[in-house]
Amino acid sequence: MTWLVTGGAGYIGAHVVRALINAGMSAVIVDDLSSGLLPFVPDGVPLVRTTILHTDTLTQVMKDHHITGVIHVAGFKYAGVSVRRPLHTYQQNVAGTISVLEAMLRCGIDQVVFSSSAAVYGTPDIEQVTENTPKDPQSPYGESKLIGEWLLHDQGIATGLRHTSLRYFNVVGSGDPAVHDTSPHNLFPLVFDALVSGRTPQINGDNYPTPDGTNVRDYVHVSDIAAAHVAAARRLEAAESIEPAYNLGSGDGLSVAEIMTAIATVTGIPFTPMIGPRRPGDPPRIVASGELAARDLDWRMRHSVEEMVRSAWEARIRAEKETPQ
Repeated sequence: MTWLVTGGAGYIGAHVVRALINAGMSAVIVDDLSSGLLPFVPDGVPLVRTTILHTDTLTQVMKDHHITGVIHVAGFKYAGVSVRRPLHTYQQNVAGTISVLEAMLRCGIDQVVFSSSAAVYGTPDIEQVTENTPKDPQSPYGESKLIGEWLLHDQGIATGLRHTSLRYFNVVGSGDPAVHDTSPHNLFPLVFDALVSGRTPQINGDNYPTPDGTNVRDYVHVSDIAAAHVAAARRLEAAESIEPAYNLGSGDGLSVAEIMTAIATVTGIPFTPMIGPRRPGDPPRIVASGELAARDLDWRMRHSVEEMVRSAWEARIRAEKETPQ
């Protein structure tokens, strides 16, 4: 069995590829390297550099490599930027998913794991998000991920496609020092950038109705996310029952202040975060139940907050050393 990983040269996709290899499964990568990096690709794993919008090329890749299933990670992932670039977001995430599904249909491939997002829920004002929490995406990015889930559902009805969608929350850490989070919008890279450049990191609001006044969010280690993809792929291969979607959340969450404290401890760079204004529409708490994923995908939090920070920091420092000055 060989799995095609779209976006397999990106931060999350590269970890999924490594998890497949470690599980004794074969992987092939399709990535246009618009945000992925060639050094993230493990030795010996075939990489085809192309956009997922090229359906004919995808079809040929699937045929040439005898692909039996697809883990679809590729996409435009920046929720905030998607508000300014909705057409680009829909092209990459909706038209791109249609292209992947069309190529699969042409090749008779009937199993797919889809990289979805907590953004499909918007900003729910509840203690804990479950898979049945009403969907209310607040950005073109969130909308595009929800549409992706609908596409899989409808294709399942039409063709018998077997599928599941994994809804990520805040993915952090590194499972390989050679792979780091390159997003200019995620919390860890933003804080690391500030520390490396001698600036003081900022917290947006400290008067929320939470234990320490800062936002509480679900932070999950990228290796745990990758392991869930492998478990889902194996479940599909075995023709076992599978839910249409799973939350990959901690059930508890961590506050931004707790993250800042852990970063100061791990990096050895003491700092007191500056307090900025609240961001409009930012809810006090978004935490998800991972019970369904724990039941079916061996999902669990295998890393402490310090381990999440340390792995991310070590990968970042290695990247700094390897970047030509």
